[in-house]
Amino acid sequence: MLTRRDFAGGLALGASALSTRALAQPTGDFAPQTLGALAGRRGCLYGCAATTFELRDHDFAPLLAREAKILVPEYEMKRAVLEPRPGAYDFDGADALSAFAQRTGMQFRGHTLVWHKANPPWLGAAIAAKPRDDFLVRYIHDVMSRYRGRVASWDVVNEALAPEHGRRDAMRESLWLRAYGPDYIQAAFHAARAADPAAQLVYNDWGCEADGPKHDLFRAATLDFLERMKARGVPIDAYGMQGHLQAFGAKVDQRKLRIFLERLDALGLRILVTEHDVDDSGGPTDVSLRDRAVADASRRFLDVVLDNRATTAVLTWGLSDRFLDPPGLRARLAGYSPRLLPLDSNLQRKPMWWAMAGSFSGMRPSLAN
Repeated sequence: MLTRRDFAGGLALGASALSTRALAQPTGDFAPQTLGALAGRRGCLYGCAATTFELRDHDFAPLLAREAKILVPEYEMKRAVLEPRPGAYDFDGADALSAFAQRTGMQFRGHTLVWHKANPPWLGAAIAAKPRDDFLVRYIHDVMSRYRGRVASWDVVNEALAPEHGRRDAMRESLWLRAYGPDYIQAAFHAARAADPAAQLVYNDWGCEADGPKHDLFRAATLDFLERMKARGVPIDAYGMQGHLQAFGAKVDQRKLRIFLERLDALGLRILVTEHDVDDSGGPTDVSLRDRAVADASRRFLDVVLDNRATTAVLTWGLSDRFLDPPGLRARLAGYSPRLLPLDSNLQRKPMWWAMAGSFSGMRPSLAN
């Protein structure tokens, strides 16, 4: 999985690798607008991930409240944070983010209940020794019950597929699969529905956004998996497409993406973009060229996603480059700071912001020669 905290170094491509026909600001006066307002006019929510650390930034927090209409915790709802010891919960961070969302009129998402990563150290050994239902069902009940009525949408299961692992069902080898078999996904979603019948239940994953054999395989495996789940009556309401893209790597094939989204719609699923960002590693050192490539990748992706009637939300995995770890140290050692989000480290709008504004508004970008 590609995240904003994990970037490879290296600037393998020169400026000549980027087309001189660069994406510019779309025609239209978006300056007084926010992404949340523009998305809302299209019947869609815009939001982002944030942390409690970021909310302590007195310049950033008010800007976040203006731009976003839905908030998701980046770390504070992962199990390693919520249950550091068996049955001993720490909800302080999640509560703080939930309170911020409520105070500023945002919706709130939960991320993530069941994942093969970000689990407390004790969990793997405990499950291996005695795989009891309460390690799965009890945890889902406890967490979702606490936030019943406050969390509108939950990533119930995250990244359960890995076609490269070679199983016929494309399931990822994980502590959950080893302990419970493939039915752990059904158990998780049924437990989630029982814990909060009103919440939207999401299966969240990556790998279906870009072109190439690996992504073709992932799209096919994802559709097969979701068809099986729906046929068995598993209460999955929506598919979360993470939306981690590469400006100088695998591109988005708009035709393939459109067909994939149409298949999801035909299954009766809502579509959310849950973790959108654009990796700009491997590009030229010229910041303006990298920014334009990031904006172009985001625009090509979102134009297709937003054209599907089933799409209800777009969230970026952060709002500003200011908070990249620590900040952007690994990438800076390779000669540059990553710029993969709508706002730069000074909280100024970048070409990606304008590209997203254009996608939300349905307006076409102007092109600079």
